[in-house]
Amino acid sequence: MRILVLNGSARPDGGTAAMVAAFARGARSAGHDVDVLDIARMDIHGCLGCEYCHARGNGSCVQRDDMDEVYPLWDAADMIVIASPIYYGSFSGQMHCLIHRTYAGGIPKRCTKMALLLCSGARGVYDNAEGIYHGFLQGYFGAEDCGVFEATTGEATSERMAERLQEFGERI
Repeated sequence: MRILVLNGSARPDGGTAAMVAAFARGARSAGHDVDVLDIARMDIHGCLGCEYCHARGNGSCVQRDDMDEVYPLWDAADMIVIASPIYYGSFSGQMHCLIHRTYAGGIPKRCTKMALLLCSGARGVYDNAEGIYHGFLQGYFGAEDCGVFEATTGEATSERMAERLQEFGERI
């Protein structure tokens, strides 16, 4: 299976990165092809709302930036994993930009499975991100929800969470 993991955290050694690494390690050990994109380090601009993609672009965005690297992986993925820290009750700004820019191409062509990895400094702040995931991503795509994993930073970097996410990656 081809898996695309979108890491929306700017912290290379933070909780979200630890969760992504554990999942990817498990999925790769099970023989899956895993691409991890650290989108906070990519040059991805916000959607302009210009409708070029649907009017003249045939699903192609008018902007030329690092989304050109994302689009082919998005469409080739059998599974997409959204991983983000929670900032102000939702995904990181970088993750929101990427999600909005997928409007150009629409529903990923092959994705049948999705998962969500969330990290925050506090408990009980995940509802908005889960609503976007279930309502506008996984739910809208009609993809199987393979799991939602939530953790505080301390939990995300723990051996217990690493084992849990590695096992999850191995079982996919």
